[in-house]
Amino acid sequence: MTPLFIPLLAQTDKPGPTTEGGIGEVMELVQTYAMPVVWAILILVAAWIISKIASNALRRSLAKAKVDETLSRFFGKLVGYAVLTFGVVFALSKFGIDVTSFAAILAAAGFAVGMALSGTLGNFAAGVMLLIFRPFKVGDYIVAGGAEGTVEEIELFTTTLNTLDNRHIILPNGLIHGAVIENVTFNKTRRVDVNVGVAYGASTKDTRKVLLDGIANIPSALSDPGPDAYLVELADSSVNWQVRVWCDPADYWDVRQDLTEAAKDALDAAGIAIPFPQLDVHMDKGEG
Repeated sequence: MTPLFIPLLAQTDKPGPTTEGGIGEVMELVQTYAMPVVWAILILVAAWIISKIASNALRRSLAKAKVDETLSRFFGKLVGYAVLTFGVVFALSKFGIDVTSFAAILAAAGFAVGMALSGTLGNFAAGVMLLIFRPFKVGDYIVAGGAEGTVEEIELFTTTLNTLDNRHIILPNGLIHGAVIENVTFNKTRRVDVNVGVAYGASTKDTRKVLLDGIANIPSALSDPGPDAYLVELADSSVNWQVRVWCDPADYWDVRQDLTEAAKDALDAAGIAIPFPQLDVHMDKGEG
């Protein structure tokens, strides 16, 4: 046999493809590509189910602890999103993606967003504190953040007030929580004070009696504690008194008006003058 036919015979003796080899290649493809997809789908479905269970469980627990509904809903969604995020990261790891670098990217993005929304996050944190510690509630009349009015709504980022002249004010929670909060209607009763000045010629005993008799029957005023007439100071041109009665917070403005009117009428009826600032000018005639 000549050397020319030796390579040809060698090629003829090479075995052809077998069935076992084809199945092995298919199984390798399934293991390489299909199985990660199946695992990823299973992980995402499980994460979605767990997120719903965790979210609802947390909301029920916070509701039993009498936490505000807005706050419980937010924390429930936050836990659900956190579980889904971990599920997505774990599913990506099944495709050979380096989750360590992915987590670092998420952290950097979160930091950048946090810096950009620092004011918003501050308002959110203040809103959480207001909802937890409850310095006021819907329906209270408050003075805070340079504004005052009746609280209409407390949200995570803002608080809405309605003023007495029917203006609608939206305050950032950070502005409220970081300042003094005056809750006018927190207590069940409120004192109404009206200042009155009388002439120096009037007797203090007579003035006190006249004022007390005049304010004894103010509509909507409480009998306990009773009314009072308090001597405040001896001013430049008047003796200053303060008449005081107690009422329900809802009746404050009506009682204040009635109290002012009653004090004025009582002094007028008794002939006690209410002085007003005046200036006496004396002119000397020059010689010649």
